Amino acid sequence: MPRQIDATLQLDAKTRRKLEDQRRMMFRRAIEERLESRRFALENDDYPDLIAVNYLNSARSARKSARPAG
Repeated sequence: MPRQIDATLQLDAKTRRKLEDQRRMMFRRAIEERLESRRFALENDDYPDLIAVNYLNSARSARKSARPAG
């Protein structure tokens, strides 16, 4: 029965390091994005009135843009 060889073992060292770096950077960006969104949510939780005002303003502008011309 033939042994299954991992595809990364067949790559040269430079390519393997490059792929590892790409995966590491994707993971790091995901962590930073998650932390940034949590920080943003915490900052906005302090101002629920502003969130409501922004929602109402965006709903108003959406209604204006949806009106038929005439």
